[in-house]
Amino acid sequence: MLTSYRRVLAEPGTLRFSATGLFARLPISMVGLGIVLLVSAETGSYGVAGAVSAAYMLATAGLAILQGRLVDSLGQARVLTVAASVFGVATTLLVVSVRSDWPIAASYLCAAVAGGALPQIGSCVRARWSHALSDPADIQTAYAIEAVADEAVFMLGPIIVTVLATAWDPVAGLAVAVVSCVAGTLALCAQRGTEPPAHPHHRSAGRRAPMPWATVVPLAVVSGALGTLFGAAEVATVAFSREEGSPALAGALLALWAFGSLLAGALTGAVTWRRGPTIRVRWGAFAMFCAMVPLHFVGSIPLMGLVLLLGGFAIAPTLIGTLSLTERSVPASRLTEGMAIMQTGLVAGVAPGATLGGVVIDAHGASAAYFVCVAAGAVAALAAQALPRSAPDPAA
Repeated sequence: MLTSYRRVLAEPGTLRFSATGLFARLPISMVGLGIVLLVSAETGSYGVAGAVSAAYMLATAGLAILQGRLVDSLGQARVLTVAASVFGVATTLLVVSVRSDWPIAASYLCAAVAGGALPQIGSCVRARWSHALSDPADIQTAYAIEAVADEAVFMLGPIIVTVLATAWDPVAGLAVAVVSCVAGTLALCAQRGTEPPAHPHHRSAGRRAPMPWATVVPLAVVSGALGTLFGAAEVATVAFSREEGSPALAGALLALWAFGSLLAGALTGAVTWRRGPTIRVRWGAFAMFCAMVPLHFVGSIPLMGLVLLLGGFAIAPTLIGTLSLTERSVPASRLTEGMAIMQTGLVAGVAPGATLGGVVIDAHGASAAYFVCVAAGAVAALAAQALPRSAPDPAA
């Protein structure tokens, strides 16, 4: 089982940039929650805290694609170095603005600048894998490694920032996020031997390589629907735990869900698939839809943990298939941009999902909110059916 992992990690520089990328992208699961913990502690208002955090996340989603395009044109080192520096300065100013009681508009501005500058490490690391490897099966394994890394980030990040904020100081969690982002990003940029070449576009050369929108748009819809599903499921699970009288177990339930995805991601990378990523995205999205249906009918914490653990097995294979199909379809000169579109879809879907879930919870309770997840899963499954039967051959 481990042979495929040993093979790709034995390629020069791959283990180093993958490990560095894991450290550098810890902030994606830390900063939003860290902002809520800091602002709510200083102002006493969760409404203001949520709004400042939303400004951060919306800016992240809104500018990720532009950053991906710049990376493809100018190279990772030039763009990520600037992005990490701006992120570090803006996040530091955000902390100062909150602690020094600056006008709240300053906090919104700093949060938005920090979110817009957040380095797109996940997309860049996957682009490095695509540059370092030529065998599609090896790239599949590499993307499985990154899916496992993502799950580890989303399992560890919230724990780190919460423990630091409650046991020490709310600023501590954001400080760790800034250090990991800036130090990790600079360390990744220093690894020039595995950096994909830049593809600057000159007007004299004509139009840029076309984006295969017939594939990218359905994949983006799948990503957005899955983000909505994730956002609604998180809120519904927290409310379910509270209704069952065990609010402290919400984190454990969500960790089981993530753990199921982590295991599935590890297995996905070890398997040599006979079917292409298009088929895997279709079946994976359908499996996500099916996994959400039983949640409404669950009435106990232990059973919910089991159902979420099993449902988690559909997450990583679907996301790996989505990114593998993106890598196979998008021109090399626009690969980071294509990856950023998928990541943006996921991020952009979380907030609406959480909002819709919250509205349903207020009106009908936690169990009913899982129907938002079912609806989002259905949208993902239908969008996956709209994918072309065969991926286009990308141009350079």
